[in-house]
Amino acid sequence: MIDFVTHNMAPLMFAGMMLFMVIGYPAAFSLAAVGLFFGFIGIELGLIRADFLGNLTFQLFAIVSNDLLLAIPFFTLMGTILERCGLAEDLLEGFGQLFGPIRGGLSYAVILVGAVLGAITGTVAASVIAMGIIAMPVMMRYGYSIRHTTGVIAASGTITQLIPPSLVLVVLADQLGKSVGDMYLGAVGPSLMQVALFAAYVLLLTYIRPQDVPALPPEARTLHGWALAKRCIRGMVPSAVLIFLVLGTIFMGLATPTEAGAMGVVGGLALAWVNGRLSWDLVYQGMSSTMRITAMVVFILIGARVFSLVFQGVGGKEWIEHLLTSLPGGAVGFLIFVNIFVFIIAFFLDFFEIAFIIIPLLAPAAEKLGIDLIWFGILIGANVQTSFMHPPFGFALFYIRGIAPRTVKSSDIYLGAIPWVVLQLILVALLIAFPQTVTFMLDKPPKVDPAMIEQQLRNLPGLDLPPPTLDLGPPKL
Repeated sequence: MIDFVTHNMAPLMFAGMMLFMVIGYPAAFSLAAVGLFFGFIGIELGLIRADFLGNLTFQLFAIVSNDLLLAIPFFTLMGTILERCGLAEDLLEGFGQLFGPIRGGLSYAVILVGAVLGAITGTVAASVIAMGIIAMPVMMRYGYSIRHTTGVIAASGTITQLIPPSLVLVVLADQLGKSVGDMYLGAVGPSLMQVALFAAYVLLLTYIRPQDVPALPPEARTLHGWALAKRCIRGMVPSAVLIFLVLGTIFMGLATPTEAGAMGVVGGLALAWVNGRLSWDLVYQGMSSTMRITAMVVFILIGARVFSLVFQGVGGKEWIEHLLTSLPGGAVGFLIFVNIFVFIIAFFLDFFEIAFIIIPLLAPAAEKLGIDLIWFGILIGANVQTSFMHPPFGFALFYIRGIAPRTVKSSDIYLGAIPWVVLQLILVALLIAFPQTVTFMLDKPPKVDPAMIEQQLRNLPGLDLPPPTLDLGPPKL
């Protein structure tokens, strides 16, 4: 028995972690407990030295001193403020009136506004709650299918996970050791593809089930001409300014993600003040929500570091690498397996748990197979969108359940999410088939010809370089 445990510590530790996750114990405490328990067993069996656990102090200090993670509270606070500042109302009313005369017009408006809010807030909760409160009563009033209404609102809110400045991309960049700016640039193409897929599905519904997506009746179209144009501008101009403050400054190299998040908070407060909604209650609610989310993230990350340190100490990294790199099909087989695994595990774990526990185990194997980690991170981010859309941890569905009328059945909410989950999986397949949708936005490393540089230096006046040497290869014996 002892020999079996000694030679299988890594798989036993992984199985123990999965057992605790499935049972439902809090992730942070489960991870730390499993890590310390197997750490003590590893010391008793002679697999690791007692002073090896002293590395935990350095690991924990690295967490609290990581400047990149400061972007999480900033983007969360910005999202909670923008959720209540009136921007979503202006955008939805303007675009709802603009697209209202065509079938599915309100659905197109929700998808477009979801994308705009995603590019501003970076948080799913802010987008789903704001759009649900405003758009759901209107869509139900004018005859939209309940399942379609709840599905399109939830799905449009989850676009936030893929559209910069997504918190998902910040965390993935940190776990993969890559630049947040590169992760944001790579996500531009996939996020636009996701919006296009959602809009194409609504267009398909207008032909096969037109009764589910009716046009607004003439009496509901209250804005026309300049009034309609000014309402759309009223929503889009502040949005464009905030998008530039957050994303433009990052892409132009003027600010780090943390600094851009801080500017976004200031912009959100200014917008709430302009709309007459800035109050101490709004600020308190935003700070309270930010504190809870940030504390949850930090404690999960601490537990994950405890687990990963011991896991690597007992040979877990090598076990995972061998397991994944020996899959049939090489890199393609690895990607298919990983995406199926992440999709299934998302039924039991939320995004932060997946990012802090699973991604560090997958990244070394992906890098060993020659897979670009920026593309791999965005691929996983697109897959993890589904974790917000299916039970039992479909938080977007929980938000919809919380704001929907009692007449809306929970079964309708879950069934309404199915087509949108399929569309998200189609995006994953497209990213695997066409990786250039991610990489085309990334800077290519410049190709430097040493001979050309040397020749240019020789042409400079007053610079005396030794004559070039002739490389005859290794000496022959």
